[in-house]
Amino acid sequence: MWFPSHNSHIYKRPTTTSLYNIKQWYKIISGSQSCTLPTLSTEKEMEPVERLRSGFDYFKKEIYEKKLELFSQLAEGQSPKFMVFACADSRVCPSVVLNFQPGEAFTVRNIANMVPPYDQIKYAGVGAAIEYAVIQLKVENITVIGHSRCGGIKGLMSITDDSSTSTDKVKKEYASLPFADQCTKCEKEAVNVSLENLKTYPFVKEGLEKKTLKLIGGHYDFVKGNFETWEI
Repeated sequence: MWFPSHNSHIYKRPTTTSLYNIKQWYKIISGSQSCTLPTLSTEKEMEPVERLRSGFDYFKKEIYEKKLELFSQLAEGQSPKFMVFACADSRVCPSVVLNFQPGEAFTVRNIANMVPPYDQIKYAGVGAAIEYAVIQLKVENITVIGHSRCGGIKGLMSITDDSSTSTDKVKKEYASLPFADQCTKCEKEAVNVSLENLKTYPFVKEGLEKKTLKLIGGHYDFVKGNFETWEI
């Protein structure tokens, strides 16, 4: 199995989330503009630890204790049918949006749901996750899900001198559209770029050839409450 050795020169992504760093990361796979989110106010603001504990108490009472048989089975192992690449955006948790049950989806989240091309050195983390999901867990579907109002895509589209595949295509083909609509187009095009990159992984390519694996694109619009899917 492909896991980096202790002597491997592992590529380390920058620890900052500057627009420059996202641009460089996104250029390789074909990128977040910082923003201030409104604070959700409640009648009584909880302390962080209290919020975590109350959330777990709810989960244990409403989900765990009502599905003891399921969790007993999961203690023996997992056999998810889906591997999901989704954005790290706090508004678009795939388990919530798609009602995935525990053990149903093996999930990777990052800025703008990016999947880099196959590279055993630079992207060992993502590559190892894909290899584990396909070879060991034997997932049947890999889904890449983009979403509306994506900060990473908006930041990428805001760069005037960017030449990445998805933004260049969108800016040329949809030059007459308002910027917000161009971003929506790019959110979907970025999914397609990641789907194409998945095909560069030998174990994914083999699964596609044997028809034991499907690649599915998705786009979640949390403003309108829509979810769109397509296959390639």
